[in-house]
Amino acid sequence: MKNIALHWKILIGMALGVLFGWIASTFGWQEFVSDFIKPFGTIFINLLKLIAVPLIIVSLIKGVSDLKDISKLSKMGGQTIGIYLFTTLFAVIIGLLAVNIIGPGKSISDETRKGLLSEFESKAQGKIDIALQQKDEGPLQALIDLVPSNIFSAVTDNGNMLQVIFFVIFFGIGLILIAPEKAEPVKKFFDGLNEVILKMIDLVMLAAPIGVFALMADLIVQAPSSELISALLKYSMTVLLGLSIMIFGLYPLMIKLFTGKSYRFFFNGIAPAQLLAFSTSSSAATLPVTMERVTEHLGVDEEVSSFVLPIGATVNMDGTSLYQAVAAVFIAQAFDIDLTLMDQLTIVATATLASIGSAAVPSAGMVMLVIVLSAIGVPEAGLSLIFAVDRPLDMCRTTVNVTGDATVSMLVAANVGKLHNPKEKKWDDFKK
Repeated sequence: MKNIALHWKILIGMALGVLFGWIASTFGWQEFVSDFIKPFGTIFINLLKLIAVPLIIVSLIKGVSDLKDISKLSKMGGQTIGIYLFTTLFAVIIGLLAVNIIGPGKSISDETRKGLLSEFESKAQGKIDIALQQKDEGPLQALIDLVPSNIFSAVTDNGNMLQVIFFVIFFGIGLILIAPEKAEPVKKFFDGLNEVILKMIDLVMLAAPIGVFALMADLIVQAPSSELISALLKYSMTVLLGLSIMIFGLYPLMIKLFTGKSYRFFFNGIAPAQLLAFSTSSSAATLPVTMERVTEHLGVDEEVSSFVLPIGATVNMDGTSLYQAVAAVFIAQAFDIDLTLMDQLTIVATATLASIGSAAVPSAGMVMLVIVLSAIGVPEAGLSLIFAVDRPLDMCRTTVNVTGDATVSMLVAANVGKLHNPKEKKWDDFKK
């Protein structure tokens, strides 16, 4: 498999994982998969998360300091946040249109609703408790949480990405403002450290097919019953329709219009990161690969990718916001609650802000959905209705999140004149 491209290796690993998971379910090997297969998937995700925070610190410091001018930082930051907000709002609106037209929640019977509520009540309550705790902290708590009191404490938790980004940008600005001769040794240190971390990513990705195999096998053996899948199929298809519009419609169209790059060029470049996002359900875990693909294969200057992508992995959750819009209306429909136009507008505002606050980890959007439901007066217990299919949908919406990050990085790079032809270096060329 030495000469096979990375995305094909990952696809083969996924296919074999699904096949093995099906065989394991058929012969009752669930415990074997949980004890001896799943740990390899967990190790793979942990390796990616291990690199995520150091990568953000090093790449952002390098990217900000390379700007040499705070006005450039302000310009790039404004464009980045502006495009992220636009795509997030578009995603919420697409989700609302899809769920109102299709009306998946109207087809749920009382018996199915009671069964779902009973089966997943305990899991839902855990998410509700977390969300209510966040809600009770006050309207400006998010602003307070942005500024860490101890950077060493912040870097020990992948859920504190925004705090890390705040400190790193602050540090980078300080590096710009001091005398160049004093800044040079610090910059050289981080340049060298950046190369080391990129090589670590190369080494970790050698294990990607095995990690993906383990993750998919575990997902299949833990899949919910066919009866529950059937009851929620319409809801799942509604979410997938909205996500498909984003990933196959909006993003490549924006790339074509504003950069002139073709659909094929874009998807060939970002495919391994998409497949990894699908397997891990974590934008943070996928970030090292996303940065490598965007820089080496999509032609985004490292100065731009090292700034835009870490921020995107934390605040740009298009797939999550679309899912929250669909899920909120679906649950309201299931409880036969009519939502007014004001309720729908509340979903737009709340889902947009909640998605920005979602951590870049699996199922974080489920926690933020509680806040959306609370804002429109829908029972939070309705969360139980969608738990059965949340994991596969989480995989799909994470893929959209990562694709959106890559799209925005290309758009910003084109706007600031930092988009060029990709380097000749191949992703899976590990000879050097």
